[in-house]
Amino acid sequence: MGNDGTSGRHGIARSSLLTRRRLAPNAGPMTLDGTNSYLIAAPGATSIVVVDPGPIDDGHLAALAGAGPVELVLITHHHPDHTAASERFARLTGARVRAVDPAFCVNGEPLQAGEEIRAAGTRIRVIATPGHTADSVCFHLPDDGPNGSVITGDTILGRGTSVIVHPDGALGPYLRSLSTLRALGPATVLPAHGPSLPDLAAICEAYLAHRRERLDQVRRSLVDLGPDATVEQVTDRVYAEADAAVRFAAEASVRAQLAYLQESGHPPGSGGTR
Repeated sequence: MGNDGTSGRHGIARSSLLTRRRLAPNAGPMTLDGTNSYLIAAPGATSIVVVDPGPIDDGHLAALAGAGPVELVLITHHHPDHTAASERFARLTGARVRAVDPAFCVNGEPLQAGEEIRAAGTRIRVIATPGHTADSVCFHLPDDGPNGSVITGDTILGRGTSVIVHPDGALGPYLRSLSTLRALGPATVLPAHGPSLPDLAAICEAYLAHRRERLDQVRRSLVDLGPDATVEQVTDRVYAEADAAVRFAAEASVRAQLAYLQESGHPPGSGGTR
């Protein structure tokens, strides 16, 4: 059985001691290989928890439902590549769906930051991680191997970095969320897109360094272009390498960076971003 979510029975593969995952067939510029739907269960458990049922695809949903009685469905955030199938999957399995935003719950209560869910024979801790979206959460599995694991949604990806789409997403909360996750130490990272990664703390530090570097690039661009530079002009400077297919995401990131600089009182050319 492979460890990349693309092999195993019905396309479901082991991703950690307590988790398996299935890759949804929705590959694209923003979803990488597709959305990882996770299945959580302790050894010997008689039910499973599914995280992010993903897009509407009958084969994908049937495979998830067939993996065992589904006790609960959890949502990392509201984007449709994670939630489009939620209502259909709830009808298929009879399971409750819980999310931060009540609009994405089905017969379940909204998730609360800091709560500990006991289901499928294990503990699942809800960590509020706004930034990618206002409603983003991660799910910490403290009993998943010696260092635990964290299902990170789109807050941390298996490849590349997360997009912050302002104003639903915001850079200030995102930086604080990375610091929150860093405190969990070397947990295994189970992202919604891309492969699993070791050492959550090290990855958070790398993400923080990347964001600081981008902020410095934006600041330098504003010094060169002037404070009235457009988002498009700054994007041309900072994300010159961006493919046309993800240009909109680069512009969204620039909007979030400009908003952060304005809100945090770091005018162009004022120095470091820490």
